[in-house]
Amino acid sequence: MTTTSAKSGRSRTRGAGEDAPRRRGRGAPALASERRAHLVRLAAELFAEKGFQATTVRNIADEAGILSGSLYHHFDSKESIVDEILSGFFTEIMAAYQAVIDENKNPQDTIAGLVRVAFGTLEPHRAAITVMQNDWNYLRGMDRFAYLTKSEDEVEKMWVTTLQAGQAEGLFRPDLDPKLTYRMIRDTVWVAVRWFRPGGRLNAQGLAEHYLKVMFDGINLH
Repeated sequence: MTTTSAKSGRSRTRGAGEDAPRRRGRGAPALASERRAHLVRLAAELFAEKGFQATTVRNIADEAGILSGSLYHHFDSKESIVDEILSGFFTEIMAAYQAVIDENKNPQDTIAGLVRVAFGTLEPHRAAITVMQNDWNYLRGMDRFAYLTKSEDEVEKMWVTTLQAGQAEGLFRPDLDPKLTYRMIRDTVWVAVRWFRPGGRLNAQGLAEHYLKVMFDGINLH
């Protein structure tokens, strides 16, 4: 009997001693979970490279070495894959931001901590950040991605509240618009994903420290 290998997509002949259908071993759920995570990673790289809209299910399947139909054993659509990528990103970064805020440091130290967290996501969440930059307007038009706007609003509130506290304490200039300031910081950090390359002269944390020098001290001599 001829079957298709889920790993390679190539046909092979099943031996006479194999059951039909094959019995799953004890580790099947773990293997399925591992396989699913592997597919998410492959898809994430394709989304980052080609763009979400330009990437097809066939592209993902080809990259994984499986038939397109096999992909549907794990996901019902490529939207489900990017949903997992983006929801995972927001869950992680919002928890990290909240942990910084919960340290109850002064607003300047808190903003510095938030900046470090943001830059720290450039490498592990490169695909999510790239998708948000390139496909945000497209995705947020779908009901299933309504949480994107809600999550972004919650993140913005964290930053704006901290900036306002810094103004109230006389740490930050009172003539700056907190919301505009946050959005300029956010966009400056996220756009770095286009040119930041791990293994370069500065790692993500080194990049964050350089950014903080420019943000807090400026480029003029004092």
